[in-house]
Amino acid sequence: MAEAFARAYGKEKVAAFSAGLEPKRLHPVAVEVMREKGIDVSRQESKAFSEDLARRMDYVITVCGNAEEHCPMLPPGVRRLHWPLEDPARATGSPEEVREVFRRSRNEIEQLVQKFLGEV
Repeated sequence: MAEAFARAYGKEKVAAFSAGLEPKRLHPVAVEVMREKGIDVSRQESKAFSEDLARRMDYVITVCGNAEEHCPMLPPGVRRLHWPLEDPARATGSPEEVREVFRRSRNEIEQLVQKFLGEV
Protein backbone atom coordinates (compact mmCIF):
# COMPACT_ATOMS: atom_id res chain seq x y z
CA MET A 1 0.00 0.00 0.00
CA ALA A 2 2.85 2.39 0.81
CA GLU A 3 4.46 1.81 -2.58
CA ALA A 4 1.18 2.50 -4.34
CA PHE A 5 0.52 5.72 -2.43
CA ALA A 6 4.10 6.89 -2.99
CA ARG A 7 3.72 6.28 -6.72
CA ALA A 8 0.32 7.96 -6.82
CA TYR A 9 1.27 11.04 -4.80
CA GLY A 10 5.01 11.18 -5.46
CA LYS A 11 4.73 11.13 -9.26
CA GLU A 12 8.08 12.44 -10.51
CA LYS A 13 9.38 13.12 -7.00
CA VAL A 14 10.08 9.53 -5.91
CA ALA A 15 10.57 6.06 -7.31
CA ALA A 16 9.01 3.67 -4.82
CA PHE A 17 9.68 -0.03 -4.41
CA SER A 18 8.13 -2.48 -2.00
CA ALA A 19 10.62 -5.03 -0.75
CA GLY A 20 10.49 -7.37 2.17
CA LEU A 21 12.60 -9.68 4.22
CA GLU A 22 10.03 -12.37 3.44
CA PRO A 23 8.11 -11.12 0.38
CA LYS A 24 4.58 -12.43 0.07
CA ARG A 25 1.75 -12.17 -2.39
CA LEU A 26 -0.64 -9.30 -1.98
CA HIS A 27 -3.47 -9.89 0.42
CA PRO A 28 -6.76 -9.79 -1.51
CA VAL A 29 -8.30 -7.42 1.05
CA ALA A 30 -5.40 -4.99 0.52
CA VAL A 31 -6.21 -5.00 -3.19
CA GLU A 32 -9.88 -4.42 -2.39
CA VAL A 33 -9.37 -1.49 0.00
CA MET A 34 -6.86 0.19 -2.29
CA ARG A 35 -9.37 -0.07 -5.13
CA GLU A 36 -11.75 1.92 -2.89
CA LYS A 37 -9.19 4.76 -3.17
CA GLY A 38 -9.04 4.39 -6.95
CA ILE A 39 -5.62 2.70 -6.90
CA ASP A 40 -5.13 -0.69 -8.55
CA VAL A 41 -2.40 -2.70 -6.83
CA SER A 42 -3.45 -6.08 -8.22
CA ARG A 43 -0.31 -6.38 -10.35
CA GLN A 44 2.06 -5.01 -7.74
CA GLU A 45 4.64 -7.42 -6.33
CA SER A 46 6.90 -7.29 -3.33
CA LYS A 47 10.52 -7.93 -4.11
CA ALA A 48 13.11 -9.46 -1.81
CA PHE A 49 15.12 -6.84 0.03
CA SER A 50 18.78 -6.96 -0.92
CA GLU A 51 21.91 -4.93 -0.38
CA ASP A 52 22.02 -4.26 -4.12
CA LEU A 53 18.51 -2.79 -4.02
CA ALA A 54 19.39 -0.75 -0.93
CA ARG A 55 22.38 0.83 -2.72
CA ARG A 56 19.94 2.46 -5.14
CA MET A 57 17.83 3.98 -2.35
CA ASP A 58 17.97 7.27 -0.50
CA TYR A 59 15.51 6.01 2.13
CA VAL A 60 14.43 2.61 3.39
CA ILE A 61 11.20 2.70 5.36
CA THR A 62 10.38 -0.29 7.53
CA VAL A 63 6.71 -0.71 8.39
CA CYS A 64 6.52 -3.32 11.12
CA GLY A 65 8.51 -4.30 14.19
CA ASN A 66 9.94 -7.44 12.63
CA ALA A 67 11.35 -5.53 9.67
CA GLU A 68 12.92 -2.89 11.89
CA GLU A 69 14.55 -5.51 14.10
CA HIS A 70 15.83 -7.64 11.23
CA CYS A 71 16.64 -5.02 8.63
CA PRO A 72 20.26 -5.56 7.56
CA MET A 73 22.84 -2.82 7.78
CA LEU A 74 22.27 -0.27 5.05
CA PRO A 75 24.94 1.18 2.80
CA PRO A 76 26.35 4.58 3.84
CA GLY A 77 24.09 7.46 2.90
CA VAL A 78 20.86 5.44 2.97
CA ARG A 79 18.52 6.72 5.65
CA ARG A 80 16.23 4.33 7.47
CA LEU A 81 12.85 5.42 8.81
CA HIS A 82 10.47 3.24 10.76
CA TRP A 83 6.70 3.42 10.72
CA PRO A 84 5.46 1.14 13.54
CA LEU A 85 2.34 -0.22 11.87
CA GLU A 86 0.31 -3.26 12.78
CA ASP A 87 0.17 -5.92 10.08
CA PRO A 88 -3.44 -5.96 8.85
CA ALA A 89 -2.90 -9.45 7.40
CA ARG A 90 -2.98 -10.72 10.99
CA ALA A 91 -6.49 -9.35 11.55
CA THR A 92 -9.16 -11.78 12.69
CA GLY A 93 -12.90 -11.59 12.84
CA SER A 94 -15.69 -11.39 10.32
CA PRO A 95 -14.86 -10.42 6.74
CA GLU A 96 -16.14 -6.89 7.43
CA GLU A 97 -14.06 -6.60 10.61
CA VAL A 98 -10.94 -7.67 8.71
CA ARG A 99 -11.77 -5.22 5.91
CA GLU A 100 -12.08 -2.44 8.48
CA VAL A 101 -8.61 -3.25 9.89
CA PHE A 102 -7.21 -3.01 6.36
CA ARG A 103 -8.98 0.31 5.81
CA ARG A 104 -7.52 1.76 9.01
CA SER A 105 -4.07 0.56 8.01
CA ARG A 106 -4.52 1.96 4.48
CA ASN A 107 -5.55 5.35 5.83
CA GLU A 108 -2.63 5.48 8.25
CA ILE A 109 -0.17 4.53 5.50
CA GLU A 110 -1.66 7.16 3.19
CA GLN A 111 -1.14 9.87 5.83
CA LEU A 112 2.43 8.74 6.53
CA VAL A 113 3.31 8.71 2.83
CA GLN A 114 1.86 12.19 2.34
CA LYS A 115 3.82 13.49 5.34
CA PHE A 116 7.02 11.85 4.08
CA LEU A 117 6.59 13.30 0.60
CA GLY A 118 6.07 16.74 2.12
CA GLU A 119 9.38 16.45 3.95
CA VAL A 120 11.65 15.15 1.17
